[in-house]
Amino acid sequence: MERANKTTVNEFILLAFSQFNQFQILLFLVLLPVYLTCVIGNITIVFLTKVEPSLHSPMYFFISVFATLEILFVSVTVPKLLENLIGINNKISFTGCFTQLYAINSLGTTECYLLAVMAYDRELAINNPLRYGALTSQAFCIMMATIPWLGGFVVTLPPTILTADLEFYGQNTINHFLCDFSPLQNIASSNPSLSNMATSIGSIFASIIPFFVILGFYIHIIIIILRIKTVDGKQKAFSTCSSHIIVAGLFYGTAIMVYVRPKGSQYDKFLALMYMIVTPVLNPFIYTLRNKNVKDAFKKSIRQTCW
Repeated sequence: MERANKTTVNEFILLAFSQFNQFQILLFLVLLPVYLTCVIGNITIVFLTKVEPSLHSPMYFFISVFATLEILFVSVTVPKLLENLIGINNKISFTGCFTQLYAINSLGTTECYLLAVMAYDRELAINNPLRYGALTSQAFCIMMATIPWLGGFVVTLPPTILTADLEFYGQNTINHFLCDFSPLQNIASSNPSLSNMATSIGSIFASIIPFFVILGFYIHIIIIILRIKTVDGKQKAFSTCSSHIIVAGLFYGTAIMVYVRPKGSQYDKFLALMYMIVTPVLNPFIYTLRNKNVKDAFKKSIRQTCW
């Protein structure tokens, strides 16, 4: 009888930044151009890597896949957040919430794996420069780009199913701008211990293992670079992976701030903005401003468009 008297939750309310009501419009005016810049910047990278012959190499193929992933990553959360900020709708259906939960965490995990694949690609290029072209055939690159997507969506599935299987009665307010594991587990009416354990195990496979894989590759890369006798050779070798190091550092640095630091601060959501929105918008500029080939391809495309 007690259970029968309870009302099952069929939608959730995302509080987002409602406690900072006076700043919500300002935040909307900041996030909208940031989101558009991120999408346009990454679309530009994808376009350039497709149409410019000088960018038809494994490194730029993986960069284009990464750019596509970034577009999807920000588009899962930002449009709903923008809608929330201007007061149109702060509600999300039960199905929509868990679809968003699964999508954002699957894409985030895919990004971790793809960064590891990109580190492996740089290790191959520096350690086997003469055989690099033979080692990285088109079929090999497609396979290596597909594995992170499969891994990301498989690893995230068990904790998502276990969290969706929790009972939600009465309490339906999520103190975040998106549906994520911790906020949902915190308002569940049933015991979330199994879901918490699955989430913790999933995070090990999703982020910690890829992090150490990337670290291992770059330790090996540094050792190889140190063995190069000429200064020009060292600089050239380092330049091929410097952008990836910065992107990986930004991604993991902001992710650690969000997920490893103690929770409970009212500023947790602002840190999540750094990880999920600000970092993705910086990546296109890192790959263009630090990469001569991409800058040249961009200038060439502009000249052709103008003429």
